[in-house]
Amino acid sequence: MDTASSARSDLRFTYHRDCPSRTVIEVLANKWALYVLAVLRRQEGPMRFNELRRVLDGVTQKMLTQTLRALERDGLVSRTVYPTVPLRVEYGLTPLGIEAGRLTGAIADWSLEHAREILRARREFDDRAAMEPQPVR
Repeated sequence: MDTASSARSDLRFTYHRDCPSRTVIEVLANKWALYVLAVLRRQEGPMRFNELRRVLDGVTQKMLTQTLRALERDGLVSRTVYPTVPLRVEYGLTPLGIEAGRLTGAIADWSLEHAREILRARREFDDRAAMEPQPVR
């Protein structure tokens, strides 16, 4: 099989519903996962749950817990429990999480850079849609 046909075969598998990469993409495509990876990446060390929750305005305790568990399960986040009273738990990025954080950080940076353009495009689209003739009822 030549390189071109091998690449086409890989693409067919990549987009197939049984491709393992889909489950990874599902986790990384979650907005809270993107934010958690970005926050942990920008920190100089691990963070406690409530520190993360304060930074991530709008995240619920349940959603943050689910997100951290999913990221820990995928090996992107480490969870360290210290046997103190009360227990102290910290979350940090694993080497794999640091790498993923670079990718998600690039998406975040791009979003910040182009937010005004996207918001303008949305307004223009909405304005055009509002001016289109409506069906008669």
